[in-house]
Amino acid sequence: MILRDKPHALRLFFIIKGSVVPIVASKILFVTLLGTAVAWVEYYYSYLFPPLAVAPMAFFGVALSLFLGFRNNASYERWWEARKQWGKLIVESKSLTRQIISYIDFDKVGGETTKKRLVLLIVAYNHALRHYLRKTEPWNDIEALLGSSDVKILKGAENVPDTILLLIGMELSGCLQKDSISDFAIQNFDNHLTQLTSVQAACERIKNTPIPFAYMLLVQRTTYLYCFTAPFAIVASLGVFTPLFCAVIAYTFFGLDALSDELEEPFGTSANDLPLEALTRMTEINLRSMLGEVELPKPILPVQHILT
Repeated sequence: MILRDKPHALRLFFIIKGSVVPIVASKILFVTLLGTAVAWVEYYYSYLFPPLAVAPMAFFGVALSLFLGFRNNASYERWWEARKQWGKLIVESKSLTRQIISYIDFDKVGGETTKKRLVLLIVAYNHALRHYLRKTEPWNDIEALLGSSDVKILKGAENVPDTILLLIGMELSGCLQKDSISDFAIQNFDNHLTQLTSVQAACERIKNTPIPFAYMLLVQRTTYLYCFTAPFAIVASLGVFTPLFCAVIAYTFFGLDALSDELEEPFGTSANDLPLEALTRMTEINLRSMLGEVELPKPILPVQHILT
């Protein structure tokens, strides 16, 4: 995620970091060169280009803008839904930790160990879900939190976040059997675990259900057709300024398409994706501080205006 102050109007045109310009630069260059070639041919061999009306291209552009706008809205809705689900994950993690610390009787032998293990399992769940969605290995984060027996179980699991929730449930069940927790309180704990499962299912839905391919194909094909035919339609009226307008058209339409691609996958690691690592680290700091720990990991800060 990009975190920076809004630049003033002049500097706005020179910001590259975090923009889609590097992604679409080759396409902009190609359309600009095509516009240059068409303008050169029209200047020296104008009889080769019959006069074309600009109105059809204008209508075509309006239709394409609507298509791109719908796709951009759909992609942003996925991005925002993912952010809301991760916010819900943070709320449920903090609430479950608070109830574990407040409502379970840890005066019995091994009580403090059980409390710490439960909270660290919740922290590990946050890390595991992040890695699961990004398809990366979670063991560096998890091994620093859990014992070797837990890690051994998790390494044999198909779905690590699901297995961590199962371990939390089994630990709470053990507390119930030891009379460290009441029957009424266990219902509240189970509700929080159900909410965590709901968050994970929603994130998996977003991750595994992309925007329909046919819709994406239609938009991208139309974008290419419009940008590649625009020079021929505007050269008669714009002449030597054709390359400039071609560059602007290509940046606008290819840029919107590229931005939609980035927002469609909110759990990735590109500049405009969600900062899951920073959110997970902050959750870990908060939960471990609730345990009373003093030596806490440092929060993740933006690097060159980008928070990962």
